[in-house]
Amino acid sequence: MNVKAIGLVNSPFKVKMGSPHQGRFSDELSTITIFKEYEDALEGIENFKNFMVIYWMDRADSVSLKVVPHGKTEKRGVFSTRAPVRPNHLGLCLVELVKKEGNVLTVRWLDALNESPVLDIKPFVPEIDCP
Repeated sequence: MNVKAIGLVNSPFKVKMGSPHQGRFSDELSTITIFKEYEDALEGIENFKNFMVIYWMDRADSVSLKVVPHGKTEKRGVFSTRAPVRPNHLGLCLVELVKKEGNVLTVRWLDALNESPVLDIKPFVPEIDCP
């Protein structure tokens, strides 16, 4: 399996402690710098208000198959939660595009820690992404 980072997050969240449990709970702005070799892939992105960011949670330090979700008291399977202690440390976050300048996207609602590698970006399309 080959996975390559396409960019890096610049976020106000430097460490896990104090970062939001879900990006939608914070209006902090972050930037995503797409590497120059992938800049052409950004063409047309400003036609979308929201998109999904897939990133690597490179500081997730453990794996648990059962967890107690944030705000709950009972353990359940990690696949029924959004906990970061997953077998593959993939992060998925719906963001709002604030602006695009060259290869830099300014976004709202991103919960990734600073310098997290970005793996992919996909537009959020309500007709497809909502049941």
